Amino acid sequence: MMMERMLGWHDELIAKHAVYTNLFAVPAIIVYVLALLDKRKTDYGGVMNYKQGFMSGLIISLMVMVFSPVIQLLTTYIITPHYFPNAIANAVGSGAMTQEAAEAYFSLKSFLIQGVVGAPVMGIVTTAVVMLFIKSKQPST
Repeated sequence: MMMERMLGWHDELIAKHAVYTNLFAVPAIIVYVLALLDKRKTDYGGVMNYKQGFMSGLIISLMVMVFSPVIQLLTTYIITPHYFPNAIANAVGSGAMTQEAAEAYFSLKSFLIQGVVGAPVMGIVTTAVVMLFIKSKQPST
């Protein structure tokens, strides 16, 4: 969030924020892949089936969900307290939303809900796809 703010995505470049912030998905997926590969190596001796990996990814997703509100509160009150007013002004000014709709969407309550719901959903989807590629077959005996 601090990087987004420093790059101007929360003020002068806020119109591009929705596009730019999606770039975060790339390092997030890399972290999931690395975490699951590490889990396979350290806890499963290099052999991890889909179910084991999926359960590990589920735990990661739940941890992200727990920390999501803390990060949102930190962002809203310390890192970029002007984000919501700027986002509302941009959405209304561009004609994308009415004032009421923008105020409802760009609010702490809305973003807290999005984080708590979105984190596990995206984590589970990411894990499900990643595990298709990194699962390993049981060694033959």
